[in-house]
Amino acid sequence: MKVLVVGGAGYIGSHASYELIRAGHEVVVLDNLSTGSRAAVHQDARFYWGDIRRKSDITKVLLTEAETKPIDVVMHFAAKLVVPESVEQPLAYYENNVEGLRTMLEAMVDCGVRNVVFSSTAAVYGEPEEPVCREDDPTKPINPYGETKLACEQMIKWVAAAHDLNYCILRYFNVAGADSTLEIGLNKDQLTHLIPLIMQTALGQREKFYIFGNDYPTHDGTCIRDYIHVTDLARAHVLGAQYILKSNDSLLVNLGSGKGFSVAEVVNAAQALFDFEYEYAPRRAGDPAKLIASNQRAANLLGWKPSLSLDDIIKSDYAYRRILLEQ
Repeated sequence: MKVLVVGGAGYIGSHASYELIRAGHEVVVLDNLSTGSRAAVHQDARFYWGDIRRKSDITKVLLTEAETKPIDVVMHFAAKLVVPESVEQPLAYYENNVEGLRTMLEAMVDCGVRNVVFSSTAAVYGEPEEPVCREDDPTKPINPYGETKLACEQMIKWVAAAHDLNYCILRYFNVAGADSTLEIGLNKDQLTHLIPLIMQTALGQREKFYIFGNDYPTHDGTCIRDYIHVTDLARAHVLGAQYILKSNDSLLVNLGSGKGFSVAEVVNAAQALFDFEYEYAPRRAGDPAKLIASNQRAANLLGWKPSLSLDDIIKSDYAYRRILLEQ
């Protein structure tokens, strides 16, 4: 299959591209490089610079590629995703995430591309009523990031019904780690993700690591999250794209390990491997206490299960950051 990876120079988009190419598929990448890196684009992928908020950029790629072979599936990764930033800059999140998706879907409809894989988030659940989130649970986001992703999910469903599209909506839990080649990983100047921040501290790039909040209603007072290796996540995108092409049907699934670890437990696991200091700091705005995935639907429909552990995530991220430090 031929796949357009929108946001394919970013963290998850680049890993999805690598997995697609490993599986023998043709990959085209569209990215404006605002947060992504041209160096993260696989050498066997064709790259176009473009912005999802400009319909002409997307249409140009779809029509140019159709001259040889039409795009079968669009994978959409181009989104703003930092929860505290979304609280401070909600308009920017609605413009990029919601308006960007609207523009992309319009271009797809006009060009006759019928399949879309969309990266959503566990943030759509808000503060879950049950310890484990299932796909049919109530969606009550508590921050603008989650609100924009839920709005995108709803838009996709309505557009799919009106224009006969197939969709695969994937609700991510906490993604971390780096590709086994260590050629790609989370490479940003301003990191906000837990495990990369810990690894930077362990490597001496930060003086101290801060745990935000120790008064949550959890067993140790710190937030509980479900951590998934980015390679497992990327593999699910390949399976999702294959599913909608083969079945001519749509689906929505969680992607997580099905296991919850508190921030303090992740810190302790990292300290067993590396030496670093940490302190507690006040809560951040918009952080729910607990998010754990039920991944049974992904197992049933896609035959997908995560194969990499929390230790694998920590070790791969550390190894990737060591390489960055040496460059």
